[in-house]
Amino acid sequence: MSAHRRVLLLCWSAILLDGFDLVVLGTVLPALLRDHVWGLTPAVASVIGTVGLVGMILGSLVTGTVNDIIGRRRALVAAVAVFSVFTALCAAAPSAALFGTFRFLAGLGLGGALPTAITLVADHTSGERRGRASTVLMTGYHVGAMLTALLGIVVIPSAGWRVMFVIGALPSLVLVPLMLKLLPESAAASAGKPANPVGPLFRGGLLRATLAFWLTSFMGLLLVYGLNTWLPEIMRQAGYPLGAALGLLLVLNLGAIAGLLAAGNVADRAGLRRTLLGWFAAAAVFLALLSVPLPVVALYTAVFLAGVFVFSAQVLVYAYVNARYPDAIRGTALGWVAGVGRLGAVCGPVLGGAMLTAGIAYPWGFYAFALVAALGAAAITIVRPERAQLMA
Repeated sequence: MSAHRRVLLLCWSAILLDGFDLVVLGTVLPALLRDHVWGLTPAVASVIGTVGLVGMILGSLVTGTVNDIIGRRRALVAAVAVFSVFTALCAAAPSAALFGTFRFLAGLGLGGALPTAITLVADHTSGERRGRASTVLMTGYHVGAMLTALLGIVVIPSAGWRVMFVIGALPSLVLVPLMLKLLPESAAASAGKPANPVGPLFRGGLLRATLAFWLTSFMGLLLVYGLNTWLPEIMRQAGYPLGAALGLLLVLNLGAIAGLLAAGNVADRAGLRRTLLGWFAAAAVFLALLSVPLPVVALYTAVFLAGVFVFSAQVLVYAYVNARYPDAIRGTALGWVAGVGRLGAVCGPVLGGAMLTAGIAYPWGFYAFALVAALGAAAITIVRPERAQLMA
């Protein structure tokens, strides 16, 4: 197996566990709220979701920066180990406070895994194929999310919610040793190792692009986390049973996989900027459509198409960052785009929780998400089409 394929497969596996772990909270929340575990309310659940995302922000900023200095292989292995250990501890949490603490600590690893894996794959991929490689890599996230939704339907009623966290942590016992043995380091990371990789993000014509990517990533991650955390509960509020609501989460992430496979090919042909604009615009249309009562087939189709465009739009942001920044600071650029963007990931669950508490999540939640997608399209227009060059 070539180094490129080996790196892609191992990083894809890490992102699969990342996706499983991130979506597991949204999968177990209906059961936690229904059974009044720890006296949990939507407001407290939003706080737990938020502290996990705060951990991810810190993980993205720190690990994304450090991987340009200590090496991307070492950073990725550490990130996977950290989020797996604390995900396992979530299964034994005796209180909402400790559960939230473990979600925060798991978030440190989760936040660092994604930008590091994307950077490592890009380092082992030729330039003209990086868009496709990034989107193929991120299918792992949605395979993990689909497995979470599917297992949630089967496991939670029979074995309880705690087992979901055990299932999410166990594969790392195999993956971490495999990465230590088979994952090569990136030549760019080995050669570059800048003393301060953050400063160049704001010099050499990169300031405008950096701020625009932060804003676009904020909008994209608000959509990703808002929908994955609260879609099942929003659909329950609309009158659907729990099984159907989790089924819609499964369909949403199935659409995401189809969208990722399509987006990489389209972007490599039509250009990342143009594809990204179209993807955010289409996401706005289909999210708005979900606010309208639809027949069952039309509803599942609309959810599928929303998944096609919402999730791959955010991945195209990461691919565009890869194309715009020099090799020596791409890990830092991705880490900060993901980290700052995760402020939107904090706002998504908070927005959904507030609307659920107020009893207006359906249909107004979908109007709000559609507006966010439209703002994402507007933000990406700030990025100049030409590639900026680094200046010391």
